[in-house]
Amino acid sequence: MYIIQIASECAPVAKVGGLGDVVFGLSRELEIRGNSVEIILPKYDCLRYDQIYGLQVAYQDLWVPWYGGTVHCSVFFGFVHGRKCFLIEPHSEQNFFNRRIFYGHPDDDQRFAFFCRAALEFMFKSGKHPDVVHCHDWQTGLVPVLLYEIYQPLGLTHPRVCYTLHNLQHQGVTREHILRATGLNRHAHFFHPDRLQDNFNHGAINLMKGGIVYSNFVTTVSRRYAHEIMHASVNYGLGHTLHVHGGKVGGILNGLDYDVWNPETDSHIPRRYGVETLDAKYDNKAALRQRFWLRDSLKPIVCYVGRLDHQKGLPLITHAIQYCLQNGCQFVLLGTSPDGRIAHHFAGLKRHYNDHPDCHLELGFNEELSRLIYAGSDLIIMPSLFEPCGLTQMIGLKYGTVPVVRTTGGLADTVFDADYADKPFQERNGYTFNDFNHAGIESALHRAIGLWYSYPNHFRELMVNGMRCDYSWNHPGQHYLNVYDYIRDK
Repeated sequence: MYIIQIASECAPVAKVGGLGDVVFGLSRELEIRGNSVEIILPKYDCLRYDQIYGLQVAYQDLWVPWYGGTVHCSVFFGFVHGRKCFLIEPHSEQNFFNRRIFYGHPDDDQRFAFFCRAALEFMFKSGKHPDVVHCHDWQTGLVPVLLYEIYQPLGLTHPRVCYTLHNLQHQGVTREHILRATGLNRHAHFFHPDRLQDNFNHGAINLMKGGIVYSNFVTTVSRRYAHEIMHASVNYGLGHTLHVHGGKVGGILNGLDYDVWNPETDSHIPRRYGVETLDAKYDNKAALRQRFWLRDSLKPIVCYVGRLDHQKGLPLITHAIQYCLQNGCQFVLLGTSPDGRIAHHFAGLKRHYNDHPDCHLELGFNEELSRLIYAGSDLIIMPSLFEPCGLTQMIGLKYGTVPVVRTTGGLADTVFDADYADKPFQERNGYTFNDFNHAGIESALHRAIGLWYSYPNHFRELMVNGMRCDYSWNHPGQHYLNVYDYIRDK
């Protein structure tokens, strides 16, 4: 099968969050299974160009329709750790992708609307007729719209579209100028509740909604999140649209690339280890304490690794720090936030705990350092308000770091409570709680800390259960191929 992935990220060259890992990991798995996969990305100036092999111009003069005129583009080709990637570089005064960051500009709607039009124009002009075009999040929501409304009548009739929703919090709500810019000029046609009109702001269009309406199948990144966006408030206003198109919506849990995240092969940790060599994990614990000047004492280390974002349950993270320190634990945090208020809050916490011998807050992000924290910690918390999938808990499991999570989204699909899960003991791998409040996370932490102190052998069994979980791309890869086969036959 010939598959083209169109996305705004692909690890490791363009990675902001889990989206980049998914695009790379899924593409790799699909190729392993004998499919031909190509990835189309913007050619950002902040790409990790050291991770691209054989970069060269593949299409010299691509003229992309834009606001009644055209924008001249070059398309580059290179291999990203074996993946075939095409990178679109517009030569325009708008300077769309030479901003030194991936996201965060007021004209992000125009930047990625242009990318959608350019990706399809490149496919059309270069004669690419994939079986499936797989698009990701709001940044590529216009791809199925443009394919159906403009490019199918021009002859690009073969591709079917799979559209993956990674996070409904960001939908690409914008104004009618995007229609004029991209050539979707029938405003009355598109400003319709059954098409692109936003469900609440009727003077706006919703790019993610367009992707849902026009694609052949819509996936989310876990089964639980698929259920939640259909039946709970985490759909951020897209509930009606998802119900209308519910027959083509499903959840597929993301995978984790164990070639990248594996304590047996990780070159960034002081001592490698696995299920049979688990004692070596404690050398990493000693190294973590030395790195952050924590005292050497018989205590569990609890950690948080990830974005400092409201979605992640900031009030419960803040409370967990205090609770853990008061209940015989050490606490390590690694994270950053672009939100000034959140950054200020955690900077205050860092100052407060600066001289505490059992606590260190590292306000930044460094992937190599994150690996030491995963490897050296005993417990990892994820008290998310909502969590479409989450890779952090999967990494924690692989590294023998027992997760304490709230039962939402992908967390509920991957972490099963040591005491209460409806599963045999060998499949239980962490601690969970339901209520988004202090009592909820305290209940789970109390049980986890108590097991560590009172029944260390049972805690070790829980670690091993987690390390033996298979959350690789093996199963999701087959699920996506089943979706592709399904939409090709329709």
